Amino acid sequence: MKKTLIILSTTIILALSACANLNDTQQRTLSGAAIGSAAGLGIGALTGGGLLWGAAGGAAVGAVGGYIYDQHEKNQNKTQPKPK
Repeated sequence: MKKTLIILSTTIILALSACANLNDTQQRTLSGAAIGSAAGLGIGALTGGGLLWGAAGGAAVGAVGGYIYDQHEKNQNKTQPKPK
């Protein structure tokens, strides 16, 4: 459990420190990957599966989710009328 906590903490710290000077798409994709990685790591630890595979799979799913969310937000901003 201690090893899992160290890996999870390191993943979160590295993910948060890498968010400087990024555009919105990059920030949302990276944030999704970080959240997905942490979730995958947690699920892997709880189910007794491989921690590395859980983190990698979660990061991939999270990155895709973050990118899709970014595209959705951009489409929302295009369709909304600008205030006068």
